[in-house]
Amino acid sequence: MNRIGSVKFFLFVLGILVAAQVNAQASRTWVSGVGDDANPCSRTAPCKTFAGAISKTAAGGEIDALDPAGFGAVTITKAITIDGGGQVASVLVSGTNGIVVQAGVSDVVILRNLDFNGLGTGINGIRFLSGRQLAVDHCNIFGFTANGIDVSRSSSGDVFVRDSTFTNNGGAAVRLITTSGGISATLSNLGIRGTQSGVVAGGSTGSVSATITGSTITRAGVGLWAQSASSLSSDTNIINGNSVGVQAEGGGTIRLSNNGIYDNGTGILLNGGTVATASNNRTANSTAGTTNASMTIQ
Repeated sequence: MNRIGSVKFFLFVLGILVAAQVNAQASRTWVSGVGDDANPCSRTAPCKTFAGAISKTAAGGEIDALDPAGFGAVTITKAITIDGGGQVASVLVSGTNGIVVQAGVSDVVILRNLDFNGLGTGINGIRFLSGRQLAVDHCNIFGFTANGIDVSRSSSGDVFVRDSTFTNNGGAAVRLITTSGGISATLSNLGIRGTQSGVVAGGSTGSVSATITGSTITRAGVGLWAQSASSLSSDTNIINGNSVGVQAEGGGTIRLSNNGIYDNGTGILLNGGTVATASNNRTANSTAGTTNASMTIQ
């Protein structure tokens, strides 16, 4: 065989190997505290980390945890579900982010039944930088120096967070920021305690539209904070024991209905923003701040 023929044969074989590797990706893979990332990530031969399993999981597939363990940080670049199942499946990180979502424009990422422990030095629990949709379900995020969930985008996207807790984080529990496009967020049944802020929505030229229901925000600097071209709708939440309960500034809008806003340093604070309220909110704070007479009644 001449040299050109040898090169063609080599490329042919390489193509077969690459195709085999791609086809070897499974729709469901597994991780275990006693696994090995050299394994195929099957149920009987699991991987040890999420980072090890993700390359062996097909787009749109799922990574599941077999037993309680810490499975490490990972960057997600495709549609995928990571499910911790019924045990303690943790992402323990020091000095870095937990899970970074940097997926394609049509990709949906689901994170379910996970504990994120920043160990007092981790930066953000979850960062959502790109992708069509992020869903966070039954997760506990604590011990990070910045935000529990940091949504920082230059394009439109959807965020769903439900049945999750955020404690002792240095920034916001959920931070929703866009520089262009729009973010739509639905937050429900959250427990937020001991964070600098509860939910923060804002951006420079883009817009954020967020709804939070059935949640408790306590011992934060600001409970709900709408900035710039953003809108926060709050229904049936308890906002108590914070420095400021609700704050709207710089063109941001907060809509309130059926909330308990009490025992905050300042109840409702306006700083160039708008608060629109129904007549069914209950307030009792050290300083009332803005009163109904200064707000839009809807």
